Amino acid sequence: MDAIFYVLKQNTEQDEAELETHIPAHFNLAAHLAADQFRQGKRIFIYTNDKNDAHLIDEYLWLFEANSFVPHNLQGEGPVNGAPVEIGDSTPVGNRRILINLATKVPDFINRFNQVFDFVPSDSNLKQAARERYKYLRQMGVNISTQNIET
Repeated sequence: MDAIFYVLKQNTEQDEAELETHIPAHFNLAAHLAADQFRQGKRIFIYTNDKNDAHLIDEYLWLFEANSFVPHNLQGEGPVNGAPVEIGDSTPVGNRRILINLATKVPDFINRFNQVFDFVPSDSNLKQAARERYKYLRQMGVNISTQNIET
């Protein structure tokens, strides 16, 4: 399994964008990663802390332009096998190999994925949770890389 942690650098433009869209920077990045993975023909699961976060990322994906639409659904909704991008806060039913983790913990079903995308937001509490996830994955023997992101 491979994991990439995106380290988000705080800046005033990021803060202003979050205030304007009501979307945290790491949710924005997650949505665009999901779109990129979808365009590569991958099936993705976006894992969230709770249903509120699931609805937030779901609604944000609906705001994408028509020519960059990402077929997605919340767990339990949509077609029988789910859309290419499924969003939820519990174990996914279908066969997906890409996990985008927006939760503060590592899901107990992580072993079913080949690729994990995770985030280190600039908020100190969320950053500490990301450190714990990083340590946990490293102890599991996951190949981890980091990428700095200026938002």
